[in-house]
Amino acid sequence: MADSYGQNCNRCGFCLSVCPTYLAQGTEDASPRARIQLIDFFSDHRVGSSEKLKEIISKCLMCGNCASICPSGINHPERYVRMREKMIRDHGDMPGIKSLVYLLAKESRIRMAAGAAKIARKIVPQVFAEKYRLGSIALKQFPVLNKVPFRAAARDAMTHKPGHKSKAASGLKYGRVAYFTGCATNYLFDDTGFSVLNILRHMGVEVIIPETQTCCGTPMLFHGGREKVKSNVNNNLACLDAQGIDAVIVDCPTCGAALKNDYPALAKEFGLDQDAANRVAGKVVDISSFIMAHESPENFPQNDEMIRVTYHQPCHQRNHMPTPGSAQALLNALKGVEYTQALDMSSCCGGGGTFFYEYPEVSRGIAKKKVANAKATGADFWVTDCPVCRINLGGYLDESAGLTVVHPACVAARFLPDLKGRTRQFN
Repeated sequence: MADSYGQNCNRCGFCLSVCPTYLAQGTEDASPRARIQLIDFFSDHRVGSSEKLKEIISKCLMCGNCASICPSGINHPERYVRMREKMIRDHGDMPGIKSLVYLLAKESRIRMAAGAAKIARKIVPQVFAEKYRLGSIALKQFPVLNKVPFRAAARDAMTHKPGHKSKAASGLKYGRVAYFTGCATNYLFDDTGFSVLNILRHMGVEVIIPETQTCCGTPMLFHGGREKVKSNVNNNLACLDAQGIDAVIVDCPTCGAALKNDYPALAKEFGLDQDAANRVAGKVVDISSFIMAHESPENFPQNDEMIRVTYHQPCHQRNHMPTPGSAQALLNALKGVEYTQALDMSSCCGGGGTFFYEYPEVSRGIAKKKVANAKATGADFWVTDCPVCRINLGGYLDESAGLTVVHPACVAARFLPDLKGRTRQFN
């Protein structure tokens, strides 16, 4: 009988048809069934710990496609995470990854690192920025850090513009929400953050941005930092389980999946407040789903523009969130949007958190196919919910591509009556 992790792989091969690394490499050791079998062999002491075993287990995008199609119900991501912890404990990890896990364990460290990176970006010569790469993406292609962390900028803006009364709070199921911004919106993509805020205010929703929120912990879990993530989970539960909060809005599907699916189990494992974890999990909703549930497209009137968009569906949105098609529904509902679906809309982009940095050749091969198919749509904007997908896809676009990668909220905010395309300003 299978244990709680589902050690009952039938080696049927269904997972091969949906695994990005297997499809890119075509070798059995890149397949989910091979990883599961090796984990079983390791557990039964039929294979020992080795650098090669660590590489096979780690060369995975953690997309969850295999688990979603598995007829045996194997929880592949959970088993991979547990095995990665053992392999990292035995063989260590790349210095850059170890540094990332260290930084994400405390918000003060993230803030310090972001500040240092901002200074470095200013003083690094352009020729260096063109030649130096993180993984296979040129440094110049990475997004510029926010001038001010989004949560601080939003707090100042909200302080100077108090007293926004809901136009329809009595008619909304969710009248008071907490916005979990995640690390990327806070430090890299404030256009997403201000778009979300502007939309929620337009809808008449009272927004609270908890000041003590920090990294959701997913990158740490993926890289053997389970013992470090307890503090993050505890802090986030404490600030999100506020009395009177009707919903927890997320703009990142990875953060959403962590809060909704992982936190209840982690709270139990760490001996944290299980009731709080369950309450928070039950309130998590992504911004596109929230808009579609509580706003009419007529309230996003068409400005004097028609924009052409295509969409990339993040793996965590598709496999781990309850309404995976919400962004597409939103794009189709907006009157000023001409939406064309790319051939591989739902295929993984190859970003995979830090995968693009650890395995650049595999990642680049996957991403370049995505870029070619997105260009073929003739779109002006390439829309995606995931900040890592945004970084990865944007990293392979040059000016000649004619494509800008943005969050769905940024597209919707362009059609608010009082913004006229301006999404970085809080109104």
